[in-house]
Amino acid sequence: MSGPSVVIVDDHQIFRTGVRAELEGLVDVRGDADSVEHAVRLVLEERPDVVLLDVHMPGGGGVEVIRRVARERPAQRFLALSVSDAAEDVIAVVRAGARGYVTKTISGLELADAVRRVHEGDAVFSPRLAGFVLDAFAGSLPEAEVDPELDLLTQREREVLQHLARGYMYKEIAQRLSISAKTVEGHVSSVLRKLQLSSRHELSRWAVERRLVD
Repeated sequence: MSGPSVVIVDDHQIFRTGVRAELEGLVDVRGDADSVEHAVRLVLEERPDVVLLDVHMPGGGGVEVIRRVARERPAQRFLALSVSDAAEDVIAVVRAGARGYVTKTISGLELADAVRRVHEGDAVFSPRLAGFVLDAFAGSLPEAEVDPELDLLTQREREVLQHLARGYMYKEIAQRLSISAKTVEGHVSSVLRKLQLSSRHELSRWAVERRLVD
């Protein structure tokens, strides 16, 4: 197989299948993973040239995958592939160590080209996203965007945290965000671990102190 080797990480099977089909014959797809744990294990086993990485997944998302892989394989290259084009998502994953960020509207040929460019050492971004990165590293984003603790959280974790701080129960948060209560619980556990807090009360106070809630 010609082209760089790739592992695809996304928690939606139908999307992983679609990406595989789009990249067939263009790059060497070594495997795919549907969770943070599975992704870390697969990447360390297969040692691909590039990891195509979703940003929002239970258990810490793409940022957590990058951090955990980097402990064992610091030179691993990551290319984020997400439906989100939010500045905070782009910045968080780039700060974690991704070499690029493209949205899921990209074509198969464009994606294969982005993989090759990242493998060769380039930084690759969908056009409007590059400005977010330039702004962030030029220090022009609001102070809240460069809070080192806040940077540990994914956008979905922040959303869950905001609802939690407003007093909503897990089931209510799940309904509002169109996810399961179990997924909400997973996000809360991840936030508690990342921020080294021990209770919902401490989380709420942390969110209020950073003005994450109205």
